[in-house]
Amino acid sequence: MPLNVFVNNWMLAQPSVAPLSPPPPQSSATLKKSTIPGGYGLPVIGPLSDRLNYFWFQGPKKFFKSRIEKYESTVFRTNVPPSFPFFAGVNPNVVAVLDVKSFSHLFDMEIVEKANVLVGDFMPSVKFTGGVRVCAYLDTSEDKHSKIKDFSLDILKRSSTIWVSSMVTSLDKMWDTIESNISTSKDNKASYFIPLQQFLFTFLSRCLLRADTSASPEIEKSGHIMMDKWLALQLLPTISINILQPLEEIFLHSFTYPFWLIKSDYQKLENFVKTQAKDIVSRAQTEFQLTEEEAIHNLIFILGFNAFGGFSIFLPSLLTNLGDQKSKHEELRNEVRQILTQNENLLSFEAVKQMELVNSFVYETLRLNPPVPSQFARARKDFELASHDAVFEVKKGELLCGYQPLVMRDSKIFENPEDFVYNRFTKENGGEELLKYLYWSNGPQSGPHGPSASNKQCAARDTVPLTAALLLAYLFQRYDDITISSGSITALQRAKL
Repeated sequence: MPLNVFVNNWMLAQPSVAPLSPPPPQSSATLKKSTIPGGYGLPVIGPLSDRLNYFWFQGPKKFFKSRIEKYESTVFRTNVPPSFPFFAGVNPNVVAVLDVKSFSHLFDMEIVEKANVLVGDFMPSVKFTGGVRVCAYLDTSEDKHSKIKDFSLDILKRSSTIWVSSMVTSLDKMWDTIESNISTSKDNKASYFIPLQQFLFTFLSRCLLRADTSASPEIEKSGHIMMDKWLALQLLPTISINILQPLEEIFLHSFTYPFWLIKSDYQKLENFVKTQAKDIVSRAQTEFQLTEEEAIHNLIFILGFNAFGGFSIFLPSLLTNLGDQKSKHEELRNEVRQILTQNENLLSFEAVKQMELVNSFVYETLRLNPPVPSQFARARKDFELASHDAVFEVKKGELLCGYQPLVMRDSKIFENPEDFVYNRFTKENGGEELLKYLYWSNGPQSGPHGPSASNKQCAARDTVPLTAALLLAYLFQRYDDITISSGSITALQRAKL
């Protein structure tokens, strides 16, 4: 989640692949029934050992991959952080589901439930959300879930009328700043991360809240920093940020963090939403039967956790991949400019939807660098869980865990799964079929059912990829050449008019 991806972008540029048609799912009736392998070890020792391997000796990807090899199964029992004895009441025992077929069970709301399992069995204090259990922690069976999810979908629908124009205006300011920073720097390069976060906070506040950050100078200057601290204090016990060990284990993973560390900033964000988004808050009350408190704190969560936090992870990954894929820039730029020429050189959702290569580039980034790497769900009842190779019995109450960066490298679905293939999701390469297996959004990217009150799929399943495609299209419209390396812009060449 947020901090671990800020410092980790580990993609390699690779050539394209031949078209691949994923195999049809094998009927569970033809698969052998097996006992779930693995285990949880001795009390205290087993969870602690797994925690150290997860955070320190192996890292999350190797942790799960080594156990797939050990058990010769993509479904097994293990512990995941945080773990006893430092987190009283938290049970680290999970059933890992690490291929596309087993992973898909996490989104079947008939057999799993999602109450309080956003980041596993650990749940940050509700003090971080004003004492309100926000939508992300609610199960679909809870009445409030439907009301808040419908509210979220309504916000996105209404924001579509200003999304592109607000984004372009904010991007102009961001890239003007980056150009200025490059020209005044001693080494002719500039980090894009802080300007990107400032852009995101301003743009998303405008679109989601209809709030003008300039109305509060402190929020305009430091709102993104407040959000970063708020996110970090909730999530640090569960994520690896790869600082000096064992200090990370001792000081970052051994405790929950008190709300009072962020209380003052959170109250400022709360006041910002209450005063600047009062029309949205009022509509939540009159049309969706939410209280003022429920509306305000869910809006902060939507803005800060879902939108700002998610994009703060995803867009740096996108820009890193763009830097790595320098040889593909000409092809991407030509597609952007050709389609924009046909659309009076105006950026719009309609225009970027026609940019097949650009959208494929975005989807491939989501495949390999999903904004939320770990997904959880608890068995609503006893059921049979199928992987590609076997069927397993899962008992009611067991916690399932899927590590998405590995799941999206399922070799039975994706050819050359470790490679970044920029045109993997084009029609020529069978991309439309592959989108059924792209699960970055807590559900598939395509299929008969999209985000709704009856599921937990991200309300912005379609908006997020389109926003990323708009960013790429904007860059290739504005620049003839762009060079990105190690989180910095090292060269920009403005387009010749």
